[in-house]
Amino acid sequence: MSYKTKQKDLILDVIKKEKKEFTVKDIYKDLNEKTGLTTIYRLVDKLVLDNLLAKHIGNDGLTYYQYLEKCEEDNHFYLRCECCKKTIHIDCDCIKELTDHINKNHNFKLNKEHIIIDGLCSKCGR
Repeated sequence: MSYKTKQKDLILDVIKKEKKEFTVKDIYKDLNEKTGLTTIYRLVDKLVLDNLLAKHIGNDGLTYYQYLEKCEEDNHFYLRCECCKKTIHIDCDCIKELTDHINKNHNFKLNKEHIIIDGLCSKCGR
C-alpha cells in the first residue's frame, strides 16, 4: 500500500514542478520510466476530476495537461487560450466583484479555487 502512495507522491511532485503543459508520456520519461503508464494515467484522470489539472487535445492530437494551483484567495483565476491552450495564472482583484455578482444576482456559487476564463492570448489573437 505504501508503495502506491510513494508512486503517487512522485508523480504529483513531477506534475507540480511542470511550469508548462505536459503529456502523460512526459511524466513517464521524467520518472525514468520506473512508474507504469497505467498508474500515471489513473492519477492524472483523478486530478482532472478534482480540477487540479486542465486537460485539452492539442492540434497534434495528443492530450495535454497543465497543473492548476489550488487557491483560497478571492482574486485568483486562470485565463486559457482557445487556440494554443496555454493556461495563465492570474491574481487580480476584479474577479471578486464578478464572483460576488454571480452569487448574489444569479444564485450561483462559483468554485473559486479554479475559475478558468477561455479566450485568445495576445500571441494567438493577432
